Amino acid sequence: MIADLADGNETVMRTARSIFRVADASSDEPTHDLLTQRMQIHEKTAWMLRAMLKK
Repeated sequence: MIADLADGNETVMRTARSIFRVADASSDEPTHDLLTQRMQIHEKTAWMLRAMLKK
């Protein structure tokens, strides 16, 4: 279950990165800010979940 949660968070990060490129091309600062915050949260969560799997 933890591996599935980590994979889900990584999927959200990949999706956010692809949207980030579109927002970057259109200079959409509010979307940049939102995506940056979401990517940070999901990267940290995925990292913590992966760390739990290594025990």
